[in-house]
Amino acid sequence: MAETPPRQPVSRRVTIAVAAAGICSFALLYAPQPLLPGLAEAFALGPASASLVVSVATGALAVAVVPIGVLSEFVGRRRVILASTLCSALLGLALPLAGSYEVLLVLRALQGVAIAGFPGVAAAYLVELLGGAGVSAAVGAMIAGNTVGGMLGRLAGGVTSGVFGWRGALALVAALSLLCALLTAVTLPRGGHGGERLGSGSPRQLRARARGVFAGMASALHRPLLLAQYAVALLAMGSFVALYNAAGFRLTSEPLSLTPALASLVFLAYAMGAVSSATVGRVVARFGRRRCLLIALLVTALGAAFTVADSLPLVVAGFVVLTGGFFAAHAVANGWAAAEAPERARGPAASLYTLAYYLGSSLGGTAGTAVYGEAGWAWLVAGVALWLGSAALAVQLACRGRPDGVPVTNPRRQRPADRCQAE
Repeated sequence: MAETPPRQPVSRRVTIAVAAAGICSFALLYAPQPLLPGLAEAFALGPASASLVVSVATGALAVAVVPIGVLSEFVGRRRVILASTLCSALLGLALPLAGSYEVLLVLRALQGVAIAGFPGVAAAYLVELLGGAGVSAAVGAMIAGNTVGGMLGRLAGGVTSGVFGWRGALALVAALSLLCALLTAVTLPRGGHGGERLGSGSPRQLRARARGVFAGMASALHRPLLLAQYAVALLAMGSFVALYNAAGFRLTSEPLSLTPALASLVFLAYAMGAVSSATVGRVVARFGRRRCLLIALLVTALGAAFTVADSLPLVVAGFVVLTGGFFAAHAVANGWAAAEAPERARGPAASLYTLAYYLGSSLGGTAGTAVYGEAGWAWLVAGVALWLGSAALAVQLACRGRPDGVPVTNPRRQRPADRCQAE
């Protein structure tokens, strides 16, 4: 029987809701990134210590995303999404009131836990609500909201900090995010699965559901191809955030000497990430996942290399290139993890990929900024090249002994040994 398309009003409402939730979550998560030089000056910090305001939030998100994904199986995904967006926005309004850097870090950690609810369950919520028909448009709107939110949060924070200071910039981003959270609460439809009633089901059903969740988690940890994608998420995201964390210091220091507002415009390079992640699927269909992923990692490393020059045009071009390469690699690896995971492990595999992604952001962001503070930009780029090379090696080892070539028309008929090239 053909799948019934979702009703148009429901599809439109959920598209608006998840786009608004994505803008809210990722604007809040990354708004402090362009403010790191100002925070370092205000609290007498080095680059590595200042970067913790980003790293503690992404680290808390990484730690919380799997437990919250499991929790959503019992309390309902809609509840989790609404609590995530509203709580993270309210915590954002509390950030400017922090009287010390330690209090600011505690609030950021709590905010990271709150934000974890949206990326951890949104995709599953959309599939359950819309089914196969109409879900692609809603997922596309969610990813667009995530990208736009991250870019707007960074731009709004960086551009307004010169006028309002870091406190005013964070308050502005939080106020805008709260409006998006309220829009999500008004438009996010009820329905779908995922435990709309707290503790729904008999004790036997709840135990069976819990066993299924843990069995899926075990399966998601035993496939080499999945482990390779987690490695790509960890190392590539760590490289990406390390470069952007240190970018503010690099651009506002000699010899480039930009103002913080002008330096924050480098985040416009995220537009290239939106383009590359949206178009890489067609390239994968022709040349295969492994080849495209390895090329995307290489492009990211080459873009980073361009930024070593003390020439503003080359630095800007480097950030555009590395951003496009990173988002292409992320899109391929994320899709590969979803396709490789068996049905019962799809949710756990998505959660583990998200965990690796934000753990890389937290650890790589802090480590990379520490390298920059101690040894300079060139050594940071060298470290990033090593991390990206390690990610490429993990993919090669997972695909060892598998044939090269253009993917076949029907990947489902392939043997497991052929999947490294399949769309």
